[in-house]
Amino acid sequence: MFKDKNGPGGVFMIAKGGVPIYRKAFGKANLELNFDMTPENVFQLGSLTKQFTAVAILLLEAQGKLNTADPIAKYIPDYPFGDEITIHHLLTHTSGIADFTKMKSLPQIAHQDLTPKQVVDFFKNEPRTSKPGEKFEYNNAGYVILGYVIELVSGLSYENFITKNIFEKAGMSSSRYASDIAIIKHRAYGYQKKEFGYQNKKNISFNIPFSAGSLMSTVDDMLKWQNALNQNLILNAAVLNKAFKKYKLINGDNIDYGYGWHLKEINGIAVREHGGSIFGFKTMSVYFPKEDILAIGLSNCDCNSPTQVTRDIAFLALGVHKE
Repeated sequence: MFKDKNGPGGVFMIAKGGVPIYRKAFGKANLELNFDMTPENVFQLGSLTKQFTAVAILLLEAQGKLNTADPIAKYIPDYPFGDEITIHHLLTHTSGIADFTKMKSLPQIAHQDLTPKQVVDFFKNEPRTSKPGEKFEYNNAGYVILGYVIELVSGLSYENFITKNIFEKAGMSSSRYASDIAIIKHRAYGYQKKEFGYQNKKNISFNIPFSAGSLMSTVDDMLKWQNALNQNLILNAAVLNKAFKKYKLINGDNIDYGYGWHLKEINGIAVREHGGSIFGFKTMSVYFPKEDILAIGLSNCDCNSPTQVTRDIAFLALGVHKE
């Protein structure tokens, strides 16, 4: 993995105390033009988008514009069981809403530039998989609804809200909402691997993954994001810590997820991590809050998952052997 110098590659970074200690690119950013990958390349993040969406919700809560305990019926009155499902349930993947990315009819809308309301209307009548708070089931639909709520409450598009309130505040000048048609400097092109070799990624409308998976960034900007969170540039610590709490199901069981981050303990060490996957790209972020060590891996082929490599280099930086 990541050994094919002439194939798609990736960029990896380790930072300690907010400063990079390792930053390296592998493979090609563009196969057709034979351009080598550089650490400055811009990747689609996939589900790493969810942490930005979660923090945006907490930002609106801090401004008194919503409450995570609010039922979604307050914002989307016609949503089925919307009086039982709260914003908190959406954030923690405990809403019981079916994940629309598993719907067989998804290809029918995959290329359409639907509005957030139209995407929500597409899946809202799917049968529930469980009652709210009953179980944890990772769910893109919940995070699409959150993006729609951000737009309804703020009066801004999701893209503009994130750009103004997060990217600009954190100095993330290479980060943006994804586009296949915009000119994006240092873009890493996405690839998929078939039996005959590599091909360009499938195209979809980014209005479909939306606030669950449509942001783009670089390893440097992802470090700026982590530093901005640590320095309370976006939110004060008391509010932000809601994202890093383990929550309980109604039966009292803990779930290993906060708001937009998986929360784990490995060898007694607290870890916040998340991965992402979207056509042509796979991503991974691993953070040790106590030690302030961040490892980021971004790949431009969905044939190369950076998950294990990113975890391994994070633990190398920590100086411990992972079991």
